[in-house]
Amino acid sequence: MSPLDPDLLLRAYSIGIFPMADSRRARDIFWVEPKKRGILPLDGFRLSRSLAKTLRSDRFRVTANQAFAAVVAACAEATPDRPDTWINDPIENAYFALHARGHAHSVECWEEDRLVGGLYGVRLGAAFFGESMFSRSRDASKVALAHLVARLRAGGFRLLDCQFLTPHLASLGAIEIGRQDYVALLDGALGGGTGAAGALAGPADFFALDRAEAGSGVATDTVSGPISGWRIAQLLGQTS
Repeated sequence: MSPLDPDLLLRAYSIGIFPMADSRRARDIFWVEPKKRGILPLDGFRLSRSLAKTLRSDRFRVTANQAFAAVVAACAEATPDRPDTWINDPIENAYFALHARGHAHSVECWEEDRLVGGLYGVRLGAAFFGESMFSRSRDASKVALAHLVARLRAGGFRLLDCQFLTPHLASLGAIEIGRQDYVALLDGALGGGTGAAGALAGPADFFALDRAEAGSGVATDTVSGPISGWRIAQLLGQTS
C-alpha cells in the first residue's frame, strides 16, 4: 500500500474533497467530492430532552484527544450492520500524522475505563471535517457529537462538515446542501483562501472550551480533561 501524504490530504480538504477506500483491506484510495454535502449547522444542533437528560446525568465521561488511535481503530472495525469500512491502512496512518501535527482530533466517551463511543475529524482554519463515529453503548455517539458541537461553538468554528447526510445525523440537525453552497461555506471558514494549507487563516480554537472551563489562558493542545455534561447542555441551550 502506498502512503497517503498528510500535506496532500490537507490540500484536498481545503478544496472540498476527501479520501475513501473500497474496504479495510483495499490497497488504494479514491477521492470523493459529493454533489450533495452533509453539514451540521453549529447553531442548529437538535438537542432533545432525552439527550439533554443523558448529558446532564454524566453517564459518560467525555474527553478529547485522550485516545485518538483507539477511536480511529474502533471506527474502522467491522460491525454486524457494517461488515466493512472505508478506512484502510493508508487513510488511518495519514490521520495519525495529522493528529500529531494538531490537525486531527477525537472526542471519546467512557464508561469507567472502557471506551464506548467517540468520533474523530480534521481541523483546518475554522472548519471541522467529521470523519467517522462509533458507539458501543446507547447514545454514546450522540453525546460525543453534542460535546463536539459545543466545543466548536466555543472555539469560533464556522463549519462542521458531515460529508454525507444519514438519518442519524439528520435527527441531530444535520442538513444537505449543494456543492456550490458548500464551497462558499468552506471558503468562508478558511478565511477566503484556498492556497497552501499552512497559509489558511481562521479564528478556530479546538481547546477554547477547556481554557474557559479552567478559568485560565493556559491549556494543553494534546490532552483534554472531562467537561461536565450539564455544562455542555447549557451551552447547547438546554438547562432544564
